[in-house]
Amino acid sequence: MSCKAMYRIAKEEGIGADTVSMGEIYTAQAAGFPPEDICFHGCAKPWAEIEYAVKAGAGLFGVDSLEELARIDRCAGENGVRQRVLLRVTPGIDPHTFSAVDTGQVDCKFGEAIQTGQALALVRRGLASRNIQVAGFHCHIGSQIGGPEPLMQAVDIMLDFMDAVRRELGYTAGILDLGGGLGVPYTAEEPAVDYAAVIRSVGEHLTCRCQALDYPPPAVFMEPGRSIVAAAGVTLYTVQDVKSIPDCRDYVLVDGGMTDNPRYALYQARYTALIANRAGEPADCPVTLAGRCCESGDLIGENMPMQRAAVGDIAAVLVTGAYNYSMASNYNRIPRPPVVMVRNGEDRLVVRRETLEDLVSCDI
Repeated sequence: MSCKAMYRIAKEEGIGADTVSMGEIYTAQAAGFPPEDICFHGCAKPWAEIEYAVKAGAGLFGVDSLEELARIDRCAGENGVRQRVLLRVTPGIDPHTFSAVDTGQVDCKFGEAIQTGQALALVRRGLASRNIQVAGFHCHIGSQIGGPEPLMQAVDIMLDFMDAVRRELGYTAGILDLGGGLGVPYTAEEPAVDYAAVIRSVGEHLTCRCQALDYPPPAVFMEPGRSIVAAAGVTLYTVQDVKSIPDCRDYVLVDGGMTDNPRYALYQARYTALIANRAGEPADCPVTLAGRCCESGDLIGENMPMQRAAVGDIAAVLVTGAYNYSMASNYNRIPRPPVVMVRNGEDRLVVRRETLEDLVSCDI
């Protein structure tokens, strides 16, 4: 999630920030995050947000298209800046996850495809742009990748493309951003990913491939995202009702739902849940964990094995540190919950609970 506390942690750890909106850049600035370590990614960037990022001194832009490149070039020129960019290309890879999180195939809204020749056209235009400095290339093939093979395939395609660019346009890229996508296990049935082994395999493969092409090894960026924050997050709910429908299913209804976590409603993302105050008891009650919104699809999960629940119990949904609060909304005018960080047994509030006044603060 994007909040000031998270950017402070990133600054302390010496890692960069991948932002996709003016709001995320503003939040990073408010936390004192170094602008030169910010990369502004995403597609369909509006002019106002491009201008904001240029004036803020964002160290890199991820350029998604020819049209966007022209806007960044113009904006940088108007502000007396030569903007460093990574050109996003799609390598045409299916990482065999699921369609909602595939972002590297030719039929994709992100980047320009290598196979169609559009990626090369983007490079040609970028190198010819007066106010643009092409620093390298970016790709992202998808999410929930469980092993090194899809990333190694991306390395092969990207380095072949980079070598073709060198031969045809005389440009040698200094950066290769392989994006993110390393998966996390949300349930006991899903295997854990050995991140160190995956990165080591990809690094060794890239080194060998560079040697085979006689290509100077580029600096390699990766966006670990979900893999370093997902398991750190737990969402707590209070059970409001328990309904048993004979010969059908049991519902456990809580005081949250798709307003704070829409991932199951969007694409049936699976989770592990438990009754926190009875965690030591057997999880032998398969239930549908449902939210409070006026939508039949407002579910957190179905057929989830949990401890027997009662009104007032605390339901804990695990591995919610990524793509949960950042996707939260005020649907049905429900205020968003607070965020609490815990370290070495000490807790601290980092995002306060929204108030009713917050809900009408933009109303006229």
